[in-house]
Amino acid sequence: MKWLNTLLVAGALQLLALAPGHAGSNLDEIKSSGTFRIGTEGTYAPFTYHDASGKLVGFDVEIGEEVAKRLGVKAQFLEGRWDGLIAGLDANRYDAVINQVGITEERKKKYDFSEPYIASKAALIVRGDNEAIKSFADLKDKKSAQSLTSNFAKLAEASGAQLVGTDGFDQSIQLVLNGRADATINDSLSFLDFKKHKPDANVKIAATEDKADYSGIIIRKGEPELLAAINAALKEIQADGTYQKIADKYFGQDVSK
Repeated sequence: MKWLNTLLVAGALQLLALAPGHAGSNLDEIKSSGTFRIGTEGTYAPFTYHDASGKLVGFDVEIGEEVAKRLGVKAQFLEGRWDGLIAGLDANRYDAVINQVGITEERKKKYDFSEPYIASKAALIVRGDNEAIKSFADLKDKKSAQSLTSNFAKLAEASGAQLVGTDGFDQSIQLVLNGRADATINDSLSFLDFKKHKPDANVKIAATEDKADYSGIIIRKGEPELLAAINAALKEIQADGTYQKIADKYFGQDVSK
């Protein structure tokens, strides 16, 4: 049976030799090719979308461009549907996905994440002249406009609110503005984007949850050099003011924490 063991070992070595070259050495390949391949949706404003001219723009797009620049290469954005983006890493279609990907324990079992670069919180949104609601506890017996299947609806209900069903953020805000709802609990980033485009809208954030949900740049496991380089790039972007400039452009403030 010695010959069989020899064949098995030889076969295993051959499989290793044929394994995708990106495993562990992808940073070198990226620098050699001059391109950092980034998977993104292109349909998710303000993070990744097409402007009136058709150009791909957005917060995540600019973050990706700056990371690529600091890796010494150009960013190449490859667009795809959300439900297939992360799987595209497995197929080696991308080197990374930058698309507001939430850092979860389940995803971390299979993939690696950069350090968080953006944070979102549950925000309690009311009319600008509403002084009665200043905390989540103040929602008791108040009407809260919510997408009924969302986690925000569960939080509103747990706070004692009467739910008014909506199709999403825009409709929820309109119901608050016209007085048909007292409040809405929604994503803080969505609110900042809304206020960036409509600064005169008579709505404000009355309170936010202390706990934030963080997003990061997601890559395949087994690429420590690439992960370290991405984290170094994000740190540099923060330190030199580039991050603040991009965040101000899309949200009007720092959104890293």
